[in-house]
Amino acid sequence: MKKIVAFGASSSTKSINKRFSVYASNQFDGVDKLILDLNDFEMPIYSEDKENEFGIPKEALKFYNILKESDGIIISFAEHNGSYTVAFKNIFDWISRIDKIVWWNKPMLLLSTSDGTRGAVSVLEMAHQRISFEHKFNIPTFSLPSFSKNFNDREGILNSDLKKSFLEACEKFKLNL
Repeated sequence: MKKIVAFGASSSTKSINKRFSVYASNQFDGVDKLILDLNDFEMPIYSEDKENEFGIPKEALKFYNILKESDGIIISFAEHNGSYTVAFKNIFDWISRIDKIVWWNKPMLLLSTSDGTRGAVSVLEMAHQRISFEHKFNIPTFSLPSFSKNFNDREGILNSDLKKSFLEACEKFKLNL
């Protein structure tokens, strides 16, 4: 059975991006789903000095191995000042020190959402550009604007046009699994 790992790239305990990544993972039947919480992988801020003195934190090794053992990855990006959250960037920095190949050309679905009208599209574009570089698959993306207006946990995406675009991105991801 295929295994999908999904997470919101935020450390907020009320993360709408985690909720959105869970919703996205639930679009796929017949797969094992593992939902990660970045708070379970808290570690020192990456620096070469800390790496040389203490080595790679066990949390980074665990996160790295979870991704490596998966068949597909879903990430929903939160945007802080137009960029990745510190929590995600720190994990990304640490796991890239284990091996430069972080995503292993696995099928991915990249998402973002916020309560703003742009839906964290800036970070999504940045993430897609970085992650898709020399990636084997065409990585689908979807940004959900105005989360509180366009989403609820019971019905999912409320706007029919947005839901259609989202499901198209999910289908592209599924074809690569």
